[in-house]
Amino acid sequence: MITRYCPTLSINRDRLAQSIVQLAAIGALPNGGVRRIAYNSKDVQARRLVQDWMQAAGMSVRLDAAGNIIGRYPGRVADVPALATGSHIDTVPMGGRYDGAFGVLAGLEVVRTLHENRSPLDHPIEVIVFTDEEGSMIGSKAMAGHVNPDPDYYRRPDGTSIQACLDRIGGNWDAIEQARRTSQDIAAFVELHVEQGPILESMGKAIGVVEGIVGQRRFNITIEGRANHAGTTPMSMRQDALVAASQTVLAINRLALTPGQQVATVGQMQVTPNAANVVPGKVEMSLDIRDMSNLHLDRLLEQLRMRIEAIAFETQCTIQMSPRLHNEPAPAKLHIQQAIVQVCQELSLSYTHLPSRASHDAQEMARFTDMGMIFVPSQEGLSHAEAEYTSPEHCTQGADTLLQTLLKLDRHYAC
Repeated sequence: MITRYCPTLSINRDRLAQSIVQLAAIGALPNGGVRRIAYNSKDVQARRLVQDWMQAAGMSVRLDAAGNIIGRYPGRVADVPALATGSHIDTVPMGGRYDGAFGVLAGLEVVRTLHENRSPLDHPIEVIVFTDEEGSMIGSKAMAGHVNPDPDYYRRPDGTSIQACLDRIGGNWDAIEQARRTSQDIAAFVELHVEQGPILESMGKAIGVVEGIVGQRRFNITIEGRANHAGTTPMSMRQDALVAASQTVLAINRLALTPGQQVATVGQMQVTPNAANVVPGKVEMSLDIRDMSNLHLDRLLEQLRMRIEAIAFETQCTIQMSPRLHNEPAPAKLHIQQAIVQVCQELSLSYTHLPSRASHDAQEMARFTDMGMIFVPSQEGLSHAEAEYTSPEHCTQGADTLLQTLLKLDRHYAC
């Protein structure tokens, strides 16, 4: 076995920038954004373009049962697990050109660079385009063996079945279990992504070394009081559900501001009967709370439940919390973090450690293989927006960091 470290290898900045522009033209919106909803015609068109690019870069390309695109560049050693990277190319309805797509195109550019320099790694490299990250994350969940077996769970808002969706992109719901991979297939997965937040830009750092992806708990909170006439019901005799809801929102905000790295959000609220002259009788609202520690999340939620009991007593309302989502934290492997740090030092790139507070396909990949993530700055912290922007310089720095990190991991997982 021969291993090589190639610090002189670097990404073609202009080609990477051009690829970003070309892909963004598929589903382009008037204000510079992109709309490529998973499974729609623009998504299908973009997937075909990426597959063409993969093949031109010397990769074999296949689709698994979940519709994931897997481009594989051979290594010099036979029958060893691959080093994998990638992300997604589907977008939210009014998305930008960098979220997800940048990670795919940077992975493609890594392979292009190795191919044109005739410098394959010992391990194969896989560049993966995951299916429907912005919706169900069925692509990475299938790869991790974590798919909900009920097809109705994945039914689209317009009623389209998951079978029909996967048919459009070459997948097969009936064979979905065949998409599952193991650590014998993939030794490590490193995802490069725009930060989708303001931390790197505010600190003036070029690279974010991701410590892990936070755990996420989501609840529906239902508050029931008693609807009554707003003019004739004395204040002392009201069971105002909106007052109880307001106190609950403030309690959640105060909890999120206690020491720690947690965030908590009430993003949805529905008031019934929602009339100007009626005391609100019912409020339904959401709670989204995230942190890297399951234990810390449990403690915060217990504190919240105790405060909610007090609010219910004080307002003479009933308050119920119903769980809707439970995602486990996904720590990044320490040796991958260390490899990224070493690369930043060798490339003279400033960096900081930070968690990812958004979900990513890497979160599912961490269920069965070693995982790491690299962030680059998002201008003004914008993401999931047409104005989303990451400079060509930062894109190139991120892609170079990915390239050199994979070279280091090639040595770490010695064949």
